[in-house]
Amino acid sequence: MIAFNVPPYVGKEMDYMKQAVENRKICGDGPFTKKCNAWLEENFHAQKALLTTSGTTALDMAMLLCDLKPGDEVILPSYTFSSTATAAVLAGARLVFVDIRPDTMNIDETKIEEAITPKTKVIIAMHYAGVACEMDTIMDIARRHGLMVVEDAAQGVMSSYKGKPLGTIGDFGCYSFHETKNYSMGEGGALIINNPAYNERAEILREKGTNRSKFFRGQVDKYTWVDFGDSYLPSELNAAYLYAQLEMADQINQDRLNSWNRYNQAFQSLKQAGKAELPTIPEGCVHNAHMYYLKCKNLQERTALISYLKEQGVLAVFHYVPLHSAPAGLKFGRFHGEDRYTTAESERLVRLPLYYKLDAKDQDKVIESVLKFYAEV
Repeated sequence: MIAFNVPPYVGKEMDYMKQAVENRKICGDGPFTKKCNAWLEENFHAQKALLTTSGTTALDMAMLLCDLKPGDEVILPSYTFSSTATAAVLAGARLVFVDIRPDTMNIDETKIEEAITPKTKVIIAMHYAGVACEMDTIMDIARRHGLMVVEDAAQGVMSSYKGKPLGTIGDFGCYSFHETKNYSMGEGGALIINNPAYNERAEILREKGTNRSKFFRGQVDKYTWVDFGDSYLPSELNAAYLYAQLEMADQINQDRLNSWNRYNQAFQSLKQAGKAELPTIPEGCVHNAHMYYLKCKNLQERTALISYLKEQGVLAVFHYVPLHSAPAGLKFGRFHGEDRYTTAESERLVRLPLYYKLDAKDQDKVIESVLKFYAEV
């Protein structure tokens, strides 16, 4: 069976983890954590990067730093992973879902402003498949209404919008380094802080409510509990694993792009024949080949395609069930406006195997199987 995903591995991970053990520093904020933070800051020109235990906890931190209060509202797409919504709920907010664009599957920026109420405090821009939302419009809306913007860039490491790395445009950016992402530490993530006014509070929040980070920098002679906090520091072992991949980020990115481009070229005939839709990359957006997907005619055709591919030894999957129709979505939020695309488009999308060092013969088999399916429908 050709796997849908294989976690990236470049070869130095175990060596670096051994170094962490030999350094006798395997808890959070050791040398490898600092190297990862510095890499993100230097390569993405980020004001401040803090490695976290997951993309989910990076979102949790961002929502808490937005100082949400019970009854406040957060605008977000329904077509996203539960973490995007749960972070806002944990911070005490109500969810206001709006429709997506069918071309990118991202939040429809033209639907945001009409969903704003006096209770609105935050807009979450989730960059699906590593393809940027229309950030100029979103940031303009946020500035005019005094709102904060959190980028859920879990899938967007190495992607950019008009030359700016995703995660560095809004007030906060959140990355994921889960095993399904382009760069992995098993479980992990990072918070990008684009306003230095939030640096100290973020460190306190991440360090269980203490000013421990200032103590280790010699800024205070002792550390103490100063505010609300939690433990969002990943193990040094995880950071060591990730750093090996960050060192080879460009090679990993190019390898994935090569596979993405092979798919895209191979399926042009399906697009031209009107049998399937291919991903759209808007002008000004540079993507990271996080995923390759096709859009089938409808749910029935998608189900048949996934089943057919499985019979051929190819594992393909679909993605999110829209959150607004889920039990928790009904409990914690509401959908504003018409669900014109969210549900209908989510039922058509199928993801194909794509990962670092995807074997060319395996990819050929995926391509051949998809084309054979559509030749018979």
